[in-house]
Amino acid sequence: MKISRLSAFALGLMSLGHTSALLADDGKLLATGAVTTIEGTSGGGIVPWATLASYAEEGEWGITVNANFADVDDFQLGVQSINFNYDNRIELSVAQQRLGLNTIGGDLQQEIYGLKVRLYGDLVYGAAPQIAFGLQHKRNTTYALPEAVGARDDSGTDYYVSAAKAWLAGPFNRTWVANYTLRATKANQLGLLGFGGDQNDDYDLVSEASVGVFVNRHWLLGAEYRQKPDNLGFAKEYDWRDVFVGWFPNKSVAVVLAYVDLKSIAGLPDQTGAYASVQVSF
Repeated sequence: MKISRLSAFALGLMSLGHTSALLADDGKLLATGAVTTIEGTSGGGIVPWATLASYAEEGEWGITVNANFADVDDFQLGVQSINFNYDNRIELSVAQQRLGLNTIGGDLQQEIYGLKVRLYGDLVYGAAPQIAFGLQHKRNTTYALPEAVGARDDSGTDYYVSAAKAWLAGPFNRTWVANYTLRATKANQLGLLGFGGDQNDDYDLVSEASVGVFVNRHWLLGAEYRQKPDNLGFAKEYDWRDVFVGWFPNKSVAVVLAYVDLKSIAGLPDQTGAYASVQVSF
């Protein structure tokens, strides 16, 4: 199903005007649904968190529609996604990525189907962190180039466990949030260059982390770091990092701006630039 059809379906649900028994109400704290990553799941910009999209609580549905865009020296990444949260327990997501190859021409595309389940704990309440298990099944739809540079498969599935916690009265009397994710993956450049390679075709365990501080209840400053596997012999794959500012004017809208440092991609160095994300939650 295309992203545009999914978006239309979500907007159609909203037009029905159902009560809070179906759609999320105002119970949860602002920003506890986080934002939407470039892989379509709840989290930061490049790291999935243990959070679930939207503000759905027990017995409620939540829907989030999102668009991400990153512009670095030789590439442009565009992402459209939609996710559904039921019962503050299960998140389902669909994302479509397109990577424009500005220097060599053409583009790479893939679809990502995600599932996340909250296993234990709560982001805000109690001493324990919120813990979630997730998977992302990815299908590269432009496989000729990845295959030519040594990729072994056009599809693959990432598995991850995330732990996240917010502290309402943290250092400097501010609210802080932190997340750690451990991922098992074969993906080359998220899967945009296929899965596995001539150098390695086994799953790698990689770490991903985020930390942020709320300046006030509407503004979040933070940073992220994401390790990457290195499967292809033709070019080394480097870890990613970003620094970001998030704006949460209300529970319906969230906007993120970031500076991203992706190091070298496909042998092209100094891939730094800007990232923006806009999401709407119901």
